[in-house]
Amino acid sequence: MRILGMISGTSHDGIDVAVVDFRLVGGLLEGRVGHTESTPYPADLRARLIAALPPAETTLAEVCVLDTLIGQSFAGAAASAIALGGPVDLIVSHGQTVYHWVEGTHALGTLQIGQPAWIAERTGVPVLSDVRIRDITAGGHGAPLVSVLDGLLLGAHEGGAGALNLGGIANMTVVRGGELYAYDIGPANALIDAVVTSRGLNERGFDEDGRIAASGRVDERLLEVLLDEPYYGLAAPKSTGKELFHLGYVEAALSIVGSRAGREVGDADLVATLTELTVRTVAGDVRAAGVGALLVSGGGCRNPVIMDGLRAALPGVDVAPSDDYGAPSDDKEAIAFALIGWLTAHGLPGTVPGGTGARSARILGTLTPGAGPLVLPAPVAEPPRSLVLTR
Repeated sequence: MRILGMISGTSHDGIDVAVVDFRLVGGLLEGRVGHTESTPYPADLRARLIAALPPAETTLAEVCVLDTLIGQSFAGAAASAIALGGPVDLIVSHGQTVYHWVEGTHALGTLQIGQPAWIAERTGVPVLSDVRIRDITAGGHGAPLVSVLDGLLLGAHEGGAGALNLGGIANMTVVRGGELYAYDIGPANALIDAVVTSRGLNERGFDEDGRIAASGRVDERLLEVLLDEPYYGLAAPKSTGKELFHLGYVEAALSIVGSRAGREVGDADLVATLTELTVRTVAGDVRAAGVGALLVSGGGCRNPVIMDGLRAALPGVDVAPSDDYGAPSDDKEAIAFALIGWLTAHGLPGTVPGGTGARSARILGTLTPGAGPLVLPAPVAEPPRSLVLTR
């Protein structure tokens, strides 16, 4: 079954797609990764999206407009992927998260927009969407859903392994001895990107190759304030997002440091400090997990300041890109959502309770029919025990 996975993550910079051809052989699921691509949002759409995200106020009219524009962008990306990568049987669209409602240790709701009907209309292919909410209704956090992929990829790793995704938010899955747990650690690129964008430090909106961080020095007073965030002390499972970690959060921390030290923190030093915040929080949790290997994916794995910092802070851990396990680091989340689509289509849960905190696993998503009747494969009685990805 050929499935197209699509996602725009918490960096909200564009749409990642991956076509995966799945075949079940006994208890082994084989996935051949075909066409992958990243399509940036148009600059005006990204600016409009950023302006509507919390803590900004917005209107239902603006949400409706963004739902349509993002749905049309996803439809265009899907049509391009099919034209270049061949026909698919199912499309899985994560859409764009605009709000993740968490109070204390409980997730109460989540909202992803990007109307899937635009995708189905453009391509004629059925679309699975709204994949997080069913887990939340079962008491989970609806995140990180990539843990189902991590569990199948790393389950046989001796000594335990961690899978780290460095998107806007850093999340980690830990797999050891048949057990799995996962959670959001904290900001990866979210705060860095917010500062780079708001201060116009470059045209890309992120610290490309870590150049800005490398040119600055860590401000220990500011880092101390940032590390005092109560979220880090919460027990897993837990989830977070830009509802907490946004530009105003940085500005509040800077005001505390300014009142104490009577000075300002320069742009390069600020980016260096926020980068070190990612390194410190991630490394601390990896040490606590006691894993011997850490597979890294997401945009942050292209930042040498972050990666070198993690390797220096974790001398006994093999830190490597997820490419080593057949999951290209830039495409891993899109592959994960293609996997969730395969599981849903075959009547299988797309979550692991230890990964999200749900009472039990759930089949995920809502289906929008394509051009013809909606026909699903025969259900599979037992979930696959492992997954092997190839190109």
